[in-house]
Amino acid sequence: MLPNIKSAKKRVKVIKTKTLRNQMIKSAVKTYIKKFEAAAAAGDKAVAEPAFNLAVKKIDQAVSKGIMKKNTASRRKSRLALLLNKVGA
Repeated sequence: MLPNIKSAKKRVKVIKTKTLRNQMIKSAVKTYIKKFEAAAAAGDKAVAEPAFNLAVKKIDQAVSKGIMKKNTASRRKSRLALLLNKVGA
């Protein structure tokens, strides 16, 4: 069912664009988290720390864009930090 009203047609286009942008950012966050987790699983702290910093940066960017809630981001960063601390031990 497609809209007939001009403003409704524009909303459909805008929503499609925003949905794509949100998907791209979510995907990037997941990718950087996976890269960090792989580095942590390998046990290499020299590789894991920069990967952790990038993952946290991407999570913060997602929060600033309104894609992820603050508490969700905080929980994820906390879990990643715990994983990073285990790598060194």
